[in-house]
Amino acid sequence: MSAWALYLLLLRATLTSFSGFASVPVVRDDLVLHRHMLSDEQLNAAIAISQASPGPLGLYVVVVGYFVAGVTGAVAGMCALATPAVLAIPIMRASLRGRTETVASASAAIVVAASVLMFIAAIRLIPTAAPTLPVALIAMVSLGALTSGRVAPVYVVLASGLAGFFT
Repeated sequence: MSAWALYLLLLRATLTSFSGFASVPVVRDDLVLHRHMLSDEQLNAAIAISQASPGPLGLYVVVVGYFVAGVTGAVAGMCALATPAVLAIPIMRASLRGRTETVASASAAIVVAASVLMFIAAIRLIPTAAPTLPVALIAMVSLGALTSGRVAPVYVVLASGLAGFFT
């Protein structure tokens, strides 16, 4: 796959999402299911690498680009990640010209659609992200601890890593 084609695929994914991981379903559909250029394991690894790295949530598209096409793919992913920010300027100007209702309605629709797609992608990625019962239990307990808000994330990460080490 050429770097240009990869850029366009990743750009489509990043343009249709408002958060970093909202583009995961589109990337999975294009590169894992239809083109078979990436596996679910590689997609999970890209997400894990991006989470361990400082930067935006959508940084995983750079890693996906690297997995698909090496350094040129990583550059395509980086450009696809940056392009929506550049396009935000004309969108902001349009909203300042009295078209705020149109922009707000489109934004709300995209957020709802992205949330549904993220939920579906998460369900499909769970078998490769948590392949065994102990790993799934660690993930569920960690999620519960994080959503309760009573435990600092650093302690959840440390306890999960320690528990994973012994499984």
